[in-house]
Amino acid sequence: MNILALDLGTSSVRGIVLDSDIQPVPGALARRRIELTVDDDGTGTLDARGYLACLFDCLDELSEQGWLREVELVAISAQWHSVLPLGSDGEPLGPVLTWLDTRPAPAPTQTGPADPDAYHQRTGTWWHRCYWSVRLPWLRAHCGSPVARFTGLVEYALSQLLDDAPMSISQASGTGLLDLRTLDWDPEACALAGVLGDELPELAPSHWRGRLRPAYARRWPALARVPWAPPVGDGAASNVGSGCIDHTRAAVTVGTSSAVRLLQRTPANTPLAPLPPQLWRYRVDHDHVVTGAAYSSGGNLFAWADRELRLPEGPALEAALRGLSAADRRPVNTAFGGDRPPGNRRAGSGALGGLSFDTTAVQLLAGLMYGVCEQVVDDLAALESTVRSPVEVVLGGGAMAASPWWRAAFAEVLAPRPVGFGRHPEIGATGAALVACGRITDAVALTDIGQTDDQSSADTA
Repeated sequence: MNILALDLGTSSVRGIVLDSDIQPVPGALARRRIELTVDDDGTGTLDARGYLACLFDCLDELSEQGWLREVELVAISAQWHSVLPLGSDGEPLGPVLTWLDTRPAPAPTQTGPADPDAYHQRTGTWWHRCYWSVRLPWLRAHCGSPVARFTGLVEYALSQLLDDAPMSISQASGTGLLDLRTLDWDPEACALAGVLGDELPELAPSHWRGRLRPAYARRWPALARVPWAPPVGDGAASNVGSGCIDHTRAAVTVGTSSAVRLLQRTPANTPLAPLPPQLWRYRVDHDHVVTGAAYSSGGNLFAWADRELRLPEGPALEAALRGLSAADRRPVNTAFGGDRPPGNRRAGSGALGGLSFDTTAVQLLAGLMYGVCEQVVDDLAALESTVRSPVEVVLGGGAMAASPWWRAAFAEVLAPRPVGFGRHPEIGATGAALVACGRITDAVALTDIGQTDDQSSADTA
């Protein structure tokens, strides 16, 4: 059985065909880059219709090349936290707010949860600009047209494609409005957001499957009868794809942004373990939760440095980084894109220190890359406190695949913990596929974990 895994990220849309062993079929990959609107005022948006067109292009390409013929299931890894206001006709009233957008703020007259700790324990989130509890009132005030309802980017896309497109429990948990134990909208969170039930997406039941609308079944006939599984939040999918599926292993993933996460089995309506104050918690599915911390900086810092500094390229850059000593590092504040929750620094808060006329571009880059490593340490310790033991760490994501030096820097910063490197290039896609198939427990056996100095994946994009 082949699986079509859709990776609906912030910077790209990808379609990947996986075989029955959840391995990528050689050549069966279509990708389109996404144009983000980013500004110093904290804007971080994208165009919903343009995003949908990129998804269609990927499906067209895979169909035209014959890669969809043996597909029997569609799995989806999708960005968390996006929100899109819709009019009474179901059309977008503006751009999609992504996790990058730091503009939303409560009105001066608004107050937060009655008991912030109880709210945090129930929803796994805070009253924060990243979540719909703050975003929806802000969007109403700034939309310019009456909002009929709100949806996420992935739900908007699927509503155009499928006969039915409720919001998965995983995606709903990323809104900050879901009670993680009961798996229903939290009344207090909805009151803070100023929404009624019919203004929010319907929640997908366990074992939900979608089907293509007739027009798209004709466009992609190989998918006409193929079921679509509920989308999985990209961070949760990456944990599964990294083989980090229990309390012994934490995933540190560095793609555009970065995160540290621990996955545990916690079925609906069972007690949740106490949540440390600086960590969030979301749902993987009806039976599993993922706890962790995320950061606005990751591979995007390298991309900025690569664009703005006169850096060596490829092997020459790796060699230059290896030639640095600890004294060559420069102190850095990595909040170039602001804080992810619970922090509140806005975009443009980054800083580089210790500069002189002798400072080199490679030294600046090393400071940035070490800064990404060091931001994980305290939150990883908080995660370990929830399981009362040290954990193994598995590094993953495109940025980790591209730089052996960066992997070694993580191993140095996170010592004495054992640190490995997930060499599988498609951890989000494979993780979503394993969740869709009900095969989460197979993830460890399927994961290819090597040493951080392994050179075999150094050129992986």
